[in-house]
Amino acid sequence: MDYHCEIIDQPAQPTLAVRTRTPVSALPDVLSKTYAEIEAYLTELNEAPAGPPYTAYFNMDMQDLAVEIGFPVQRALPARGKLQPGNLPAGKAAVCIHTGPYSAMEPAYNALLEHVHQQGHEATGVTYEFYLNDPSQVAPSELQTRIVFPLR
Repeated sequence: MDYHCEIIDQPAQPTLAVRTRTPVSALPDVLSKTYAEIEAYLTELNEAPAGPPYTAYFNMDMQDLAVEIGFPVQRALPARGKLQPGNLPAGKAAVCIHTGPYSAMEPAYNALLEHVHQQGHEATGVTYEFYLNDPSQVAPSELQTRIVFPLR
C-alpha cells in the first residue's frame, strides 16, 4: 500500500483520557471499556468529543504497554477518578492514514518512520493512533487510522 505521509504543525488540543498499562492481548477490551467510560462521563457533562478517539503508546513492550486512551475535547474538563484532563502536544508531527485492519498497520508505521528520517526529523518515541471510524460499524478492510508521531 502507498502511504501519503506529511509533516504538520499541530496545535495543542485538550483531552479527557486514562493512562494505564496493559498487555497487548487485553488491549481491545481495555480500549472498549475505557472509551465507553469516557463517553458516559462526557454525556453527563453535556459535552461532546472534539475529534475521534485515540490511543497514545509510550512504549512497545507488548506484555506491558504504557498507554493513554482518550478523546480530544473542546476545553479542559474536570477529572473524575482515573478520567483525567490533559493535552495532545503542540508542535511538529509526522502523520499518515492507514486503511485496513489494525493488525496490518506495520507498513504504515514503517512508511511514516522512513518519511520522518527522509525529512531530517526525529520522532519523540510516542505514537498516537486516532481511530477515524468504528470497527463495530465497518469491515476491517475499511478501518481508517490516523497515525501521528510527534517530532523533536
